[in-house]
Amino acid sequence: MPADPRRRLAAAGACLALLCAAQAGAQPRSLRLATWNLQWLIAPETFERLAASCRDEPPGSEGRWIPCDIAAGERAMRRTAADFAKLREYAGRLDADVVALQEVDGPQAARLVFPDHDFCFTRRVHVQNVGFAIRPGLPFRCADYPDLGLEASRVRWGADLTLFPGSQREIRVLAVHLKSGCHGERLTSERGDCRTLAEQVPVLERWIDARARKGVLFAVVGDFNRRFSSERRQARDRFGRLTAMWPELDDGSPPEADLTDATPLRRDARCFAQASRRAAIDHIVVSRSLAARLAPGSMRRVTYATADVRRFRLSDHCPVAVTLELP
Repeated sequence: MPADPRRRLAAAGACLALLCAAQAGAQPRSLRLATWNLQWLIAPETFERLAASCRDEPPGSEGRWIPCDIAAGERAMRRTAADFAKLREYAGRLDADVVALQEVDGPQAARLVFPDHDFCFTRRVHVQNVGFAIRPGLPFRCADYPDLGLEASRVRWGADLTLFPGSQREIRVLAVHLKSGCHGERLTSERGDCRTLAEQVPVLERWIDARARKGVLFAVVGDFNRRFSSERRQARDRFGRLTAMWPELDDGSPPEADLTDATPLRRDARCFAQASRRAAIDHIVVSRSLAARLAPGSMRRVTYATADVRRFRLSDHCPVAVTLELP
């Protein structure tokens, strides 16, 4: 691992499937775990290059372009230095040790919000990737979970992080950004978004069950694009078809797959006071044994000031975090 901090950050962003060892020091007694969808977070120079060749279509699985409505117009996500400075301010308020990130164009963009962190990102060519910002000093190992992207990687992969690898404190954390557009409908809907999301559920459950069988502490964190609070209690209909995500994942088989949604926001997950009321789609889901290590009352959402929303290009999601007491 290079000694220079900036070289060390760059190495950490590229060390997928390798062990990234922390500096020697005192062992932390708790871990602040968070998730934040940063909505088309792209470094300014890269954004300008992509905007010049935008297309009137969403990027393909390996596309390095952005839609033209993201490049210009009311929905444009062009960010200034002031925008990034304000995002850094909110990241400081979050003060998390590990943050699952979504819609980020890799370490170069993430470093503009988390300048002093290490990174673990999926390696898709696409401008929207999933990953983690990790406070320096935490030992970790980083890998992709490309199966979550389905055939031809048509949707986003998972980022598979191992914290404290090889120790009694080992925790596996999977960052996800599941298919959008099917927040509350039954997964048997004929809508293409719902069909794609329904395909991802068994792939996600495979990862969960594999960890549960080994008895390791684990969490699944990120933008599930699903309102768990609106789902029915039964996972399947009378014909055996999958209709709901949460009861399918939280089936208690194996026993460690008796899951807890540590961020159970029900009816109001607004990121600022004047926003429309909506239920949460960003979740921190933990295994049975890890749930026992949740610090009571530690869940926290960092919301935006209305004046900041009007003045700066922030995100349509705000971060949510919980604290875990470590073994």
